[in-house]
Amino acid sequence: MKAQVIREFGEPEVFHLADLPEPEVEAGYVLIEVSASSVNPVDCKIRRFGPPVAPDLPAILHGDVAGTVVAVGEGVSRFQTGDQVYACAGGVKGNGGAIAQYMLADAALVAKKPATLSFLEAAALPLVSITAWEALFDRAKLQRGQRVLIHAATGGVGHIAVQLAKWAGAKVYTTVSGRQPKYQLAQQLGADVVIDYHAQSVADYVQQYTGGEGFDLVFDTVGKENLDRSFAAARIGGTVVSISTNSSHNLSPMHSKGLTLHVVYMLLPLLYNRGRARHGQILTDLARLVDQGRLCPLMDEQVFGFSQVSQAHRHWESGRAIGKIVLRQDLS
Repeated sequence: MKAQVIREFGEPEVFHLADLPEPEVEAGYVLIEVSASSVNPVDCKIRRFGPPVAPDLPAILHGDVAGTVVAVGEGVSRFQTGDQVYACAGGVKGNGGAIAQYMLADAALVAKKPATLSFLEAAALPLVSITAWEALFDRAKLQRGQRVLIHAATGGVGHIAVQLAKWAGAKVYTTVSGRQPKYQLAQQLGADVVIDYHAQSVADYVQQYTGGEGFDLVFDTVGKENLDRSFAAARIGGTVVSISTNSSHNLSPMHSKGLTLHVVYMLLPLLYNRGRARHGQILTDLARLVDQGRLCPLMDEQVFGFSQVSQAHRHWESGRAIGKIVLRQDLS
Protein backbone atom coordinates (compact mmCIF):
# COMPACT_ATOMS: atom_id res chain seq x y z
CA MET A 1 0.00 0.00 0.00
CA LYS A 2 0.96 3.66 -0.31
CA ALA A 3 1.48 5.61 2.89
CA GLN A 4 2.89 8.90 4.10
CA VAL A 5 5.60 8.02 6.61
CA ILE A 6 8.13 9.83 8.75
CA ARG A 7 11.61 8.46 9.31
CA GLU A 8 12.66 11.21 11.70
CA PHE A 9 10.95 13.79 13.89
CA GLY A 10 10.92 17.44 12.95
CA GLU A 11 9.34 19.95 10.60
CA PRO A 12 6.27 19.12 8.45
CA GLU A 13 8.53 18.24 5.53
CA VAL A 14 9.57 14.97 7.23
CA PHE A 15 6.60 13.21 5.58
CA HIS A 16 7.51 11.05 2.58
CA LEU A 17 5.49 8.76 0.33
CA ALA A 18 6.41 5.10 0.77
CA ASP A 19 5.36 1.63 -0.39
CA LEU A 20 4.58 -0.62 2.57
CA PRO A 21 3.01 -4.06 2.99
CA GLU A 22 -0.73 -3.95 3.42
CA PRO A 23 -1.58 -4.82 7.05
CA GLU A 24 -2.95 -8.30 7.68
CA VAL A 25 -6.12 -8.48 9.70
CA GLU A 26 -5.73 -9.89 13.23
CA ALA A 27 -8.14 -11.36 15.75
CA GLY A 28 -10.20 -8.59 17.32
CA TYR A 29 -9.27 -6.10 14.60
CA VAL A 30 -10.75 -4.76 11.38
CA LEU A 31 -8.89 -3.62 8.28
CA ILE A 32 -10.15 -0.26 7.05
CA GLU A 33 -9.72 1.09 3.55
CA VAL A 34 -9.05 4.70 4.49
CA SER A 35 -11.07 7.48 2.87
CA ALA A 36 -10.24 10.41 5.15
CA SER A 37 -8.43 11.60 8.25
CA SER A 38 -7.97 14.87 10.13
CA VAL A 39 -5.27 16.85 11.90
CA ASN A 40 -5.20 16.98 15.68
CA PRO A 41 -2.66 18.91 17.79
CA VAL A 42 -1.19 15.63 19.05
CA ASP A 43 -0.35 14.62 15.46
CA CYS A 44 1.75 17.74 15.01
CA LYS A 45 3.39 17.37 18.42
CA ILE A 46 4.32 13.74 17.77
CA ARG A 47 5.72 14.65 14.36
CA ARG A 48 7.83 17.43 15.84
CA PHE A 49 8.92 16.05 19.22
CA GLY A 50 8.63 12.26 18.99
CA PRO A 51 8.63 10.15 22.20
CA PRO A 52 7.21 9.28 24.65
CA VAL A 53 3.91 8.56 22.85
CA ALA A 54 5.23 8.43 19.27
CA PRO A 55 5.11 5.21 17.26
CA ASP A 56 8.39 3.58 16.32
CA LEU A 57 10.11 4.91 13.20
CA PRO A 58 9.41 4.70 10.34
CA ALA A 59 5.92 5.72 11.40
CA ILE A 60 2.49 6.41 9.96
CA LEU A 61 0.82 9.21 11.93
CA HIS A 62 -2.74 10.43 12.57
CA GLY A 63 -5.35 8.69 14.69
CA ASP A 64 -8.63 9.86 13.17
CA VAL A 65 -9.93 7.67 10.37
CA ALA A 66 -13.05 7.24 8.29
CA GLY A 67 -13.40 4.52 5.70
CA THR A 68 -14.77 1.14 4.75
CA VAL A 69 -14.16 -2.21 6.42
CA VAL A 70 -12.51 -4.59 3.94
CA ALA A 71 -11.56 -7.44 6.29
CA VAL A 72 -12.79 -8.60 9.70
CA GLY A 73 -10.65 -10.46 12.21
CA GLU A 74 -11.60 -13.51 14.23
CA GLY A 75 -13.93 -12.74 17.12
CA VAL A 76 -15.31 -9.50 15.67
CA SER A 77 -19.10 -9.61 15.41
CA ARG A 78 -20.09 -5.92 15.29
CA PHE A 79 -18.73 -5.28 11.81
CA GLN A 80 -18.71 -6.89 8.40
CA THR A 81 -17.00 -6.06 5.14
CA GLY A 82 -18.55 -3.06 3.47
CA ASP A 83 -19.42 -1.23 6.70
CA GLN A 84 -18.62 2.47 6.67
CA VAL A 85 -16.88 3.30 9.94
CA TYR A 86 -14.98 5.95 11.87
CA ALA A 87 -12.58 5.89 14.80
CA CYS A 88 -9.54 7.31 16.51
CA ALA A 89 -7.46 4.17 16.39
CA GLY A 90 -3.75 4.80 15.99
CA GLY A 91 -0.90 7.10 15.13
CA VAL A 92 0.65 6.61 18.58
CA LYS A 93 3.03 4.13 20.17
CA GLY A 94 2.05 0.59 19.25
CA ASN A 95 -0.64 1.61 16.78
CA GLY A 96 -0.23 2.43 13.08
CA GLY A 97 -1.82 5.62 11.76
CA ALA A 98 -4.33 6.63 9.12
CA ILE A 99 -2.32 8.52 6.48
CA ALA A 100 -2.21 5.46 4.27
CA GLN A 101 -4.44 3.44 1.97
CA TYR A 102 -5.26 0.94 4.75
CA MET A 103 -5.35 1.04 8.54
CA LEU A 104 -5.55 -1.87 10.97
CA ALA A 105 -7.80 -0.89 13.88
CA ASP A 106 -8.87 -2.54 17.11
CA ALA A 107 -12.59 -3.16 16.58
CA ALA A 108 -13.31 -1.98 20.13
CA LEU A 109 -12.30 1.56 19.10
CA VAL A 110 -14.44 1.62 15.96
CA ALA A 111 -18.07 2.59 15.30
CA LYS A 112 -20.27 2.85 12.24
CA LYS A 113 -19.99 6.36 10.93
CA PRO A 114 -22.97 8.74 11.01
CA ALA A 115 -25.10 7.99 7.96
CA THR A 116 -25.71 11.68 7.31
CA LEU A 117 -22.02 12.59 7.07
CA SER A 118 -19.48 12.15 4.33
CA PHE A 119 -16.21 10.37 5.07
CA LEU A 120 -14.47 13.75 5.27
CA GLU A 121 -16.98 15.09 7.78
CA ALA A 122 -16.87 11.92 9.85
CA ALA A 123 -13.07 11.98 9.99
CA ALA A 124 -13.21 15.36 11.71
CA LEU A 125 -15.02 13.95 14.74
CA PRO A 126 -13.41 11.04 16.61
CA LEU A 127 -10.60 12.40 18.79
CA VAL A 128 -12.20 15.75 19.59
CA SER A 129 -15.66 14.27 20.17
CA ILE A 130 -14.44 11.52 22.48
CA THR A 131 -12.39 14.11 24.37
CA ALA A 132 -15.35 16.46 24.81
CA TRP A 133 -17.68 13.62 25.85
CA GLU A 134 -15.23 12.27 28.43
CA ALA A 135 -14.62 15.75 29.81
CA LEU A 136 -18.23 16.86 30.15
CA PHE A 137 -20.02 13.63 30.99
CA ASP A 138 -17.61 10.94 32.19
CA ARG A 139 -15.48 13.22 34.36
CA ALA A 140 -17.28 16.50 35.12
CA LYS A 141 -20.76 14.90 35.30
CA LEU A 142 -22.47 17.86 33.63
CA GLN A 143 -26.03 18.41 34.84
CA ARG A 144 -29.01 20.02 33.11
CA GLY A 145 -29.34 23.69 34.02
CA GLN A 146 -25.72 24.21 35.02
CA ARG A 147 -23.86 27.32 33.91
CA VAL A 148 -21.01 25.94 31.82
CA LEU A 149 -18.10 27.98 30.47
CA ILE A 150 -16.30 26.39 27.51
CA HIS A 151 -13.12 28.03 26.27
CA ALA A 152 -12.31 28.32 22.54
CA ALA A 153 -15.68 27.68 20.92
CA THR A 154 -14.34 27.25 17.40
CA GLY A 155 -11.43 24.98 18.29
CA GLY A 156 -11.45 21.25 17.62
CA VAL A 157 -12.64 20.13 21.05
CA GLY A 158 -14.41 23.37 21.90
CA HIS A 159 -16.87 23.32 19.02
CA ILE A 160 -17.99 19.81 19.93
CA ALA A 161 -18.19 20.63 23.64
CA VAL A 162 -20.47 23.60 23.00
CA GLN A 163 -22.90 21.42 21.07
CA LEU A 164 -22.82 18.56 23.58
CA ALA A 165 -23.35 20.86 26.56
CA LYS A 166 -26.27 22.54 24.83
CA TRP A 167 -27.81 19.16 23.96
CA ALA A 168 -27.45 18.12 27.62
CA GLY A 169 -29.44 21.13 28.79
CA ALA A 170 -26.71 23.40 30.16
CA LYS A 171 -26.61 27.18 29.89
CA VAL A 172 -23.60 27.48 27.65
CA TYR A 173 -21.12 30.35 27.80
CA THR A 174 -18.06 30.31 25.59
CA THR A 175 -15.00 32.38 24.77
CA VAL A 176 -13.65 33.39 21.38
CA SER A 177 -10.79 35.62 20.28
CA GLY A 178 -13.09 38.35 19.05
CA ARG A 179 -12.77 37.79 15.32
CA GLN A 180 -16.25 38.23 13.82
CA PRO A 181 -16.46 34.84 12.04
CA LYS A 182 -15.63 33.03 15.29
CA TYR A 183 -18.25 34.99 17.21
CA GLN A 184 -20.96 34.13 14.69
CA LEU A 185 -19.88 30.48 14.49
CA ALA A 186 -20.06 30.13 18.26
CA GLN A 187 -23.64 31.38 18.18
CA GLN A 188 -24.50 28.99 15.35
CA LEU A 189 -23.07 26.09 17.37
CA GLY A 190 -25.58 26.85 20.10
CA ALA A 191 -23.75 28.98 22.66
CA ASP A 192 -26.14 31.06 24.75
CA VAL A 193 -23.51 33.70 25.48
CA VAL A 194 -20.32 34.40 23.49
CA ILE A 195 -17.53 36.25 25.31
CA ASP A 196 -14.67 38.09 23.61
CA TYR A 197 -11.85 37.32 26.01
CA HIS A 198 -9.73 40.11 24.53
CA ALA A 199 -12.39 42.68 25.39
CA GLN A 200 -13.34 41.44 28.87
CA SER A 201 -11.34 40.22 31.83
CA VAL A 202 -12.35 37.08 33.70
CA ALA A 203 -13.53 39.17 36.63
CA ASP A 204 -15.64 41.32 34.32
CA TYR A 205 -17.49 38.48 32.62
CA VAL A 206 -17.89 36.50 35.83
CA GLN A 207 -19.55 39.58 37.34
CA GLN A 208 -21.68 40.27 34.27
CA TYR A 209 -22.99 36.76 33.68
CA THR A 210 -22.99 35.14 37.12
CA GLY A 211 -23.31 38.08 39.48
CA GLY A 212 -19.78 37.41 40.67
CA GLU A 213 -20.49 33.83 41.77
CA GLY A 214 -18.65 32.02 38.97
CA PHE A 215 -19.57 29.15 36.68
CA ASP A 216 -20.61 25.69 37.85
CA LEU A 217 -18.33 24.00 35.32
CA VAL A 218 -15.42 25.40 33.35
CA PHE A 219 -13.92 23.43 30.46
CA ASP A 220 -10.36 24.49 29.63
CA THR A 221 -9.43 23.35 26.13
CA VAL A 222 -6.41 25.65 25.86
CA GLY A 223 -4.09 25.06 28.82
CA LYS A 224 -1.18 27.05 30.29
CA GLU A 225 -2.36 30.42 31.65
CA ASN A 226 -5.90 29.65 30.53
CA LEU A 227 -6.08 27.01 33.26
CA ASP A 228 -5.45 29.78 35.79
CA ARG A 229 -8.24 31.82 34.18
CA SER A 230 -10.47 28.77 34.48
CA PHE A 231 -9.82 28.55 38.22
CA ALA A 232 -10.72 32.24 38.49
CA ALA A 233 -13.96 31.75 36.54
CA ALA A 234 -15.27 28.79 38.56
CA ARG A 235 -17.65 29.21 41.49
CA ILE A 236 -16.91 28.07 45.04
CA GLY A 237 -17.16 24.28 45.03
CA GLY A 238 -17.21 24.27 41.24
CA THR A 239 -15.55 21.97 38.73
CA VAL A 240 -12.77 22.61 36.23
CA VAL A 241 -11.92 20.04 33.57
CA SER A 242 -8.87 20.45 31.34
CA ILE A 243 -7.27 18.65 28.43
CA SER A 244 -3.93 20.46 28.72
CA THR A 245 -2.25 20.46 32.13
CA ASN A 246 1.38 19.75 31.29
CA SER A 247 2.51 23.03 32.85
CA SER A 248 3.17 24.40 36.34
CA HIS A 249 0.49 26.28 38.29
CA ASN A 250 -0.20 27.79 41.67
CA LEU A 251 -3.08 25.74 43.05
CA SER A 252 -3.93 28.24 45.78
CA PRO A 253 -6.98 29.51 43.81
CA MET A 254 -8.26 25.93 43.66
CA HIS A 255 -7.75 25.53 47.39
CA SER A 256 -9.44 28.81 48.27
CA LYS A 257 -12.58 27.81 46.38
CA GLY A 258 -12.57 24.08 47.07
CA LEU A 259 -12.54 23.33 43.35
CA THR A 260 -12.44 19.93 41.73
CA LEU A 261 -10.03 19.53 38.80
CA HIS A 262 -10.38 16.73 36.27
CA VAL A 263 -7.71 16.02 33.65
CA VAL A 264 -8.69 14.25 30.43
CA TYR A 265 -6.09 12.47 28.31
CA MET A 266 -8.00 10.80 25.53
CA LEU A 267 -5.08 8.70 24.25
CA LEU A 268 -4.80 6.51 27.35
CA PRO A 269 -6.86 3.59 25.98
CA LEU A 270 -4.71 3.52 22.84
CA LEU A 271 -1.46 3.71 24.77
CA TYR A 272 -2.30 1.21 27.51
CA ASN A 273 -4.99 -0.97 25.92
CA ARG A 274 -7.44 -0.28 28.73
CA GLY A 275 -11.03 0.90 28.30
CA ARG A 276 -11.01 0.85 24.52
CA ALA A 277 -14.62 -0.31 24.23
CA ARG A 278 -15.70 2.93 25.89
CA HIS A 279 -14.39 4.88 22.92
CA GLY A 280 -16.32 2.73 20.48
CA GLN A 281 -19.48 3.24 22.54
CA ILE A 282 -19.04 7.01 22.68
CA LEU A 283 -18.64 7.15 18.90
CA THR A 284 -21.77 5.01 18.48
CA ASP A 285 -23.74 7.40 20.69
CA LEU A 286 -22.30 10.41 18.87
CA ALA A 287 -23.33 9.00 15.51
CA ARG A 288 -26.94 8.91 16.73
CA LEU A 289 -26.74 12.54 17.83
CA VAL A 290 -25.27 13.55 14.47
CA ASP A 291 -28.00 11.73 12.55
CA GLN A 292 -30.61 13.40 14.77
CA GLY A 293 -29.22 16.80 13.80
CA ARG A 294 -27.88 17.57 17.29
CA LEU A 295 -24.18 17.63 16.41
CA CYS A 296 -22.10 18.58 13.39
CA PRO A 297 -18.40 18.99 12.69
CA LEU A 298 -16.88 22.40 12.06
CA MET A 299 -14.29 22.07 9.32
CA ASP A 300 -11.73 24.52 8.11
CA GLU A 301 -12.36 25.74 4.58
CA GLN A 302 -9.03 24.33 3.36
CA VAL A 303 -9.16 20.60 2.59
CA PHE A 304 -5.94 18.71 1.88
CA GLY A 305 -5.08 15.40 0.25
CA PHE A 306 -2.96 12.78 2.01
CA SER A 307 -0.25 13.78 -0.46
CA GLN A 308 -0.40 17.28 1.09
CA VAL A 309 -0.10 16.23 4.74
CA SER A 310 2.94 18.47 5.19
CA GLN A 311 0.92 21.47 4.04
CA ALA A 312 -1.92 20.46 6.35
CA HIS A 313 0.45 20.46 9.33
CA ARG A 314 1.83 23.83 8.28
CA HIS A 315 -1.70 25.21 8.12
CA TRP A 316 -2.49 23.94 11.63
CA GLU A 317 0.73 25.42 13.01
CA SER A 318 -0.10 28.80 11.42
CA GLY A 319 -3.01 29.21 13.84
CA ARG A 320 -5.28 30.38 11.03
CA ALA A 321 -7.51 27.30 10.89
CA ILE A 322 -11.07 27.47 12.18
CA GLY A 323 -12.44 24.10 13.18
CA LYS A 324 -10.87 20.83 12.09
CA ILE A 325 -8.43 20.42 9.21
CA VAL A 326 -9.45 17.37 7.18
CA LEU A 327 -7.56 15.29 4.61
CA ARG A 328 -8.95 13.14 1.81
CA GLN A 329 -7.40 9.98 0.45
CA ASP A 330 -5.47 10.64 -2.76
CA LEU A 331 -2.61 8.12 -2.57
CA SER A 332 -2.31 5.76 -5.53
